[in-house]
Amino acid sequence: MDTAAELEHEVRELVRRRGIDPVRDRARLRDLVREALDDYDDRALRGHAPPLVDRPGTGKALEDALGGFGPLQPYLDDPTVEEVWINAPDQVFVARSGKAELTATILEPSQVRDLVERMLKVSGRRLDLSSPFVDAALPGGERLHVAIPDVTRTHWAVNIRKYLVRASHLDDLVALGSLTPTAARFLSAAVAAGLNVLVSGPTQAGKTTMLNALAGSIPPRERVVSCEEVFELRIDHRDTVALQTRQPSLEGTGEITLRRLVKEALRMRPSRIVIGEVREAEALDMLIALNAGVPGMCTVHANSAREALTKVCTLPLLAGENVTAAFVVPTVAAAVDLVVHLEVDGRGRRRTAEIVAVPGRVEHGVVETADLFHRRGDRLVRGGGFPPHPERFARLGIDVAALLADEDA
Repeated sequence: MDTAAELEHEVRELVRRRGIDPVRDRARLRDLVREALDDYDDRALRGHAPPLVDRPGTGKALEDALGGFGPLQPYLDDPTVEEVWINAPDQVFVARSGKAELTATILEPSQVRDLVERMLKVSGRRLDLSSPFVDAALPGGERLHVAIPDVTRTHWAVNIRKYLVRASHLDDLVALGSLTPTAARFLSAAVAAGLNVLVSGPTQAGKTTMLNALAGSIPPRERVVSCEEVFELRIDHRDTVALQTRQPSLEGTGEITLRRLVKEALRMRPSRIVIGEVREAEALDMLIALNAGVPGMCTVHANSAREALTKVCTLPLLAGENVTAAFVVPTVAAAVDLVVHLEVDGRGRRRTAEIVAVPGRVEHGVVETADLFHRRGDRLVRGGGFPPHPERFARLGIDVAALLADEDA
């Protein structure tokens, strides 16, 4: 047994004897690692073991192996890494600035399974032949997705998406270059006034970050209820309840869907409802909530603001045959006030591509829009449109025309 394996075995024994949870109690694990290293140094001084070349590095590796996620932990600790994925034990990739890199990390198949089981132990979610997919949140806020054979061909497919930019306000996005000050001031006022906002964009465009930043403009006296498949939002608000979905049990019971969460959220006296992402029939429940007078916001995958509205007009049809486009399209026009569309440019930068208003009119079955902001080259510039519900801005003493003046040109 080499030195690293010997020390890991000793610390594991200490963890077992002391009865601690190394994942949840990192402070006590750190003490045990220090204790094992001190004992090893004493043996080395007496000539019973070779001296440690890099004690801090050895200690960090032991903490990662027992309380972290082993060989993957350095990538999770690296602020430049946005996502980690495993296609096969000898194919571990990371993404930096939107670009994929094949790492030098090589795992054993048993290591991949052990790492996933350790991650799921914290989340309380399960993975087996009857449920070959899992979506879960890790303690650091990362989002884990795993698929196993025979859904995959041979190996376990693991994705860990890191939530790097924890923007708590729109000013943070101005600093990051995603928004101009004028656009940020307008969006902040729109959220404060109670307009309903749909955030759209492709994968990894920063939709959750934008949603989190928009939520930072919700007035402090309002009550916020959020609904997500997996906890990702970090809404910094004094009166907030966060809800997430639940998988069915082994008996196939106890599942809590996003549709159910949205319905339950309306019974919790919300001033605002925030939905992490709509993908399916829960879009209908979202529209009903927004039409019930509860201001809200959510995200959707789309390639443009127009496509986002089209998608939100289509998804509710999945709720049943009795739901028709004749009902959904005018409901979308009445319920959605703004669409903030995000993009990833050729250099991997996440930025706001366009902001459109929805005046509430439908022409030949198509929801009308008004251009508020759009990209002209690398700049987000003012369009010619105006948002709906000017009376809501007026109640806050806000002059919309002055607010939208293009002072950033």
